[in-house]
Amino acid sequence: MTDREIAELRRRLVPDKNNITTLRGRYINEKRETIHEFSTPFFMLPQEESEKYLAIFKRALSGINGKNLVDIAFSIPQIESGEEHALLTKLRTTAIKDDDAAKTFFDKAAEGLALEGNNLILLMTDTYDVPKKHRDDGESDESSSMFTYIMCAVCPVKEAKSTLAYDPTKKNFHTRSCEWNVSAPELGFIFPAFDGRQTNIYNALYYVKNADDNSESFANNLFKTELPKPAGEQKMIFEAVLGNTLGKECTYEVVQAVHDDIAQRIEEHKLLKVQEPLTVTRTEIASVLEGCGVSEQKVDEFKTRCDEEYGSCAPIHPRNIVEPKKLEIKTPDVMIKVNPERGDLVETRIIDGVKYVLVRADADVTVNGVYVDIKE
Repeated sequence: MTDREIAELRRRLVPDKNNITTLRGRYINEKRETIHEFSTPFFMLPQEESEKYLAIFKRALSGINGKNLVDIAFSIPQIESGEEHALLTKLRTTAIKDDDAAKTFFDKAAEGLALEGNNLILLMTDTYDVPKKHRDDGESDESSSMFTYIMCAVCPVKEAKSTLAYDPTKKNFHTRSCEWNVSAPELGFIFPAFDGRQTNIYNALYYVKNADDNSESFANNLFKTELPKPAGEQKMIFEAVLGNTLGKECTYEVVQAVHDDIAQRIEEHKLLKVQEPLTVTRTEIASVLEGCGVSEQKVDEFKTRCDEEYGSCAPIHPRNIVEPKKLEIKTPDVMIKVNPERGDLVETRIIDGVKYVLVRADADVTVNGVYVDIKE
C-alpha cells in the first residue's frame, strides 16, 4: 500500500466518515486468560467512546511505511487452502459476526502475544464506498468500488497511579482509586490490503509501534507467513555487512558517501511526493562503493552478503538502514555528532602511528556550554 492509500483510510476513521458496523474485543491478563469479551454495534456506542476507539484504530495506521507499516504477502497455496487466510476471509465476509470465527481469532491472537501485562485486542469491520478520482486528484461523488475490510489493534492496558483528586460534592481532596487505562496500540493489521485503491486479498498491512520488534509470534499465529526483519535489525545487518565485507577499505569517506547517497534519495523521494515506499537495491549501493574506489572484489563480496541477508536482489528500505539527519562517530570513550550536511568537517588521519579523528572548527567551540579558545 502507498502512503496516499494509507492516508485515505486514516481519513475515514472519524465520526462522520466511517461505516464501521461491528466492534469486538477481548481483554486478557498477563497469563493470556480472558477477563472480558464483548461484541457491539458500533453506532450504539456513546460518541465519546466511539471517538476513543477510532483514535486507536487510526494510530494503528500510523508511522513510516516499510518500517512501522509492513506489507504481508500470502502465497497462492495459503489463499487456496490455508486456514489463516480462510479465517481472515470468514471474519471479513461475515462482518465479524460469526462467534466461532471470532473466538478462534482471539484465541490465536492472544496465544501469539508476547507483550507484558494486560492487553485489549480489538477487531472491527468497515465498508468503504471508494469514490472515483478525477485527473486533478480530487474525489467525485461517483463510486468506483466497495472496499470491505477488517482491522485489528492490540493495546496494552496499564494501571494508573493513584493520585489526589478534587471531589466537588464533598468539596475536598481525596485519593483517587487506581484505574486501568487503555494505551496506544502496539500491534495491528488491516485485511485485505487497499492496493491501487482496490481490494487485494493477497496482502495485508501489518502495524508495529516498535520498529525494532515485529512481534513475530503474533504475526505467525495470524498469517503464517515470513515477515521482513525488524527495522532495527535491518540497520545492524547492513552496518555489519558493509564493515565486514569492505574491511580495511571501509573508510570514513566510504561510509559518508553511502550515507549521503541514501539520504539524498530519501529527500528527493519526499520532495517529489512519490507515494510508493522508497527502496534501493544492493546494485545501487554497490555503484556508490565503486565510485569511492572500493575494489571490485570487495564490491562483489558486498553484493553476495546482501543477497544472503536480504534475499537475492531484494529491495532494501533506505529508512531502515540510514538515519538521514544523523551522522555519529564513536570510539569506546568518545562520541561525535556531526551535521550530515557538514561531514566534510571531519577527517581521519594517522599521526606518528596514532589514529586520529579530526574535526575542523570553523566556528565557535563550546565545552559543556562554555565557549573555549583554541590556541596555536
